[in-house]
Amino acid sequence: MTTSLHRPFLNLVGGEWHPAPEQLEVRNPADTRELVATVPSMDAAGVHAAFDAAQRAAATWRRVSQVDRGRILLRAAQLIRDRQDDLSRTLTLEMGKTLAEARGEVGKAADFFEYYGGLGRAERGELLAHENPAVMAWTVHEPLGVVLAITPWNDPLLTPARKLAPALVAGNTVVLKPASDTPVIAIELARVLHDAGLPPGVLNTVTGAGRRIGGALLDHPALKAVSFTGSNDVGDTLRSGLAGRDVRLLAELGGKNAAVVLADADVERTVASIAAAAFAQAGQRCTATSRVLVQRDVVDAVRDGLVQAAGAHVLGAGVDPDVSMGPLVSPAQRDSVQGFVERALAKGATRATSPDPALPGEHGCYVAPTVLTDVDPAMEIWTDEVFGPVVALVAFDTLDEALELVNASQFGLAAAIYTSDLGAAHAFAEKADVGQVAVNLPTSGWDVHMPFGGFKTSGSGHKEQGLEGLDFYRRTKTVALHSAG
Repeated sequence: MTTSLHRPFLNLVGGEWHPAPEQLEVRNPADTRELVATVPSMDAAGVHAAFDAAQRAAATWRRVSQVDRGRILLRAAQLIRDRQDDLSRTLTLEMGKTLAEARGEVGKAADFFEYYGGLGRAERGELLAHENPAVMAWTVHEPLGVVLAITPWNDPLLTPARKLAPALVAGNTVVLKPASDTPVIAIELARVLHDAGLPPGVLNTVTGAGRRIGGALLDHPALKAVSFTGSNDVGDTLRSGLAGRDVRLLAELGGKNAAVVLADADVERTVASIAAAAFAQAGQRCTATSRVLVQRDVVDAVRDGLVQAAGAHVLGAGVDPDVSMGPLVSPAQRDSVQGFVERALAKGATRATSPDPALPGEHGCYVAPTVLTDVDPAMEIWTDEVFGPVVALVAFDTLDEALELVNASQFGLAAAIYTSDLGAAHAFAEKADVGQVAVNLPTSGWDVHMPFGGFKTSGSGHKEQGLEGLDFYRRTKTVALHSAG
């Protein structure tokens, strides 16, 4: 099977497809010798041209009716579903996830456009009461203007969809900067929206290394909001770069998500749920479970179940239908995850899974699913985000002890509890200092209409998804009108 994508990939700027003097290579993480595609490596001038196009389009797009904006998103949702096979293969080749995982991501991306497209017929404000019967008062929601969306490599179609759909239906124009490891699928999403009838300049894409164009992404005077998903380090850089400016920032950052298993849980179902959250997509999700806290009475059963689940995975290229876990996205990410494991072992942790797993090949970015025990909560493997198929397991005695361990983290994205005790479930939901709480469900997998986002260093305070996700991209104006009669 060929692994190259032969069509040239250009950036959408002002409704036209633009090259750049230099190119950025995209390589297959299943075999880094294979070139998947090239995309433009833009410079500051190219970035400014994208913002100029968005600024020109903003004045007319905001006057398009919300209903008509929604219709374009609904057409985009259908086009995504029509192109599912091609989009899934593209996603797998450049990111590495399996075709089954890619198809799931394509479907969820369509769901975002369908959900927010339907909100094109939702209210645009509300009628307010007033003590003077001659006064009518109301609110109206307005777009912000030009939005910059910066998206990560792990969900390179879903995350742009989660940002673009609410931003566009609210009447904003967008400059989309995808991650350099996975830019092709973002360009394909821009093609979908272009084909769905999005007017020129409403969506513009820029590709290139952040170190080269990072400053240009933030310095345009038309910029009104930044929606970012990625690392805490880049989030801090964005906060500093936008300080003192009237620019909104939504930052969805890291996670160190915990699953708590009480002794009364259904162990078999619990293990299957945790394994899915920990090992799916090779653990490369901000909501992946990476800390497992198990009540002492069932710690052996849960450990053995997770080890068995890890050993059942078949590693290989995601395009192979027999493979259940693909590679990590890049050699750098592979080396980072392996480094976490090696340092944990050096500090006294024990690898419960195979110490010498067979990996598919020397040119692939593979890391075997790993379960670590004998972990001290002070260890780096317990405190820091690994972003790979690695779980650390710690035993506890009481629910209060478990909650203390869950909350003793700089992160506060997601946590899960597995129990048949309704009281314990409610207590955990109330006391867990995270933005997303799951009961007898994995830490990952939140539907498009559910507000999503973390506390503490996991986020900026704004939610994505649902109606709260729409609110970030609009401002509210209040009007009071006195009858002249």
